[in-house]
Amino acid sequence: MTEAELIKKIQILNQIEPRKDWVDFTKKRILGVKEERRWDAIFSVFPRLFPALKPAFAIMGIALIFVVTSGFAQNALPGDFLYSFKKLTEKSHAIFLSENEKPKAQLELTNKRLEELAKIAQTNQTQKLAPAINEFQASTVEAAKNLAKVAKSEKNSKIVKEVVIQTQKLEEQKKNIEALGIVVGESEELNSALKELVEREIKDTENKSLSEEQEKVLESAKSDFESEKYSEALTKIITLSQQ
Repeated sequence: MTEAELIKKIQILNQIEPRKDWVDFTKKRILGVKEERRWDAIFSVFPRLFPALKPAFAIMGIALIFVVTSGFAQNALPGDFLYSFKKLTEKSHAIFLSENEKPKAQLELTNKRLEELAKIAQTNQTQKLAPAINEFQASTVEAAKNLAKVAKSEKNSKIVKEVVIQTQKLEEQKKNIEALGIVVGESEELNSALKELVEREIKDTENKSLSEEQEKVLESAKSDFESEKYSEALTKIITLSQQ
């Protein structure tokens, strides 16, 4: 090839232009790489912050898990995976209660244990019956401890009234459970605490000046006490205190 022919071919090559779509694509790729590198530089700062933020993120994560799990756990029944978490949530709430609030709160929990037992019986989940009965009995023991403190503490008619409401509900639920053929057993500790409370209330009422009609109500309460109908006896004494 002569020198003149080579020059002519180079001139032809200089006239060739790339397609517009190829130029745009190549340009975007080049700029894109630069843009990615710029954002990489910005994000590279964050790892330096993470050591300081890790404890905060951990606390937030635990709190979020606690809230979400507790929501799901509220419907858990004895024998379910989340039931232990449900009880943990209940205990965490009890920490913030005053001594005066605890008797009512514990009796409410005992009633809740019976409600769980009723659901288990109604849905025929027989494998959960024994755990549910055990939970109810354990709850009555705790309720008895709180009632024993009430019986020994200074008289508070509001607390006694709340105890009456919850114990009546407890007895009604027990009857409904027994109607389903389930025996939950006698709550000896709870009955003993109620007995002590009723005995104190009767003695206090005897020292008051009563009308003839009130004397009859008190005698009826004493009769209930002798028959171990402590809830009925308390109800009548509360009626006297409101007159």
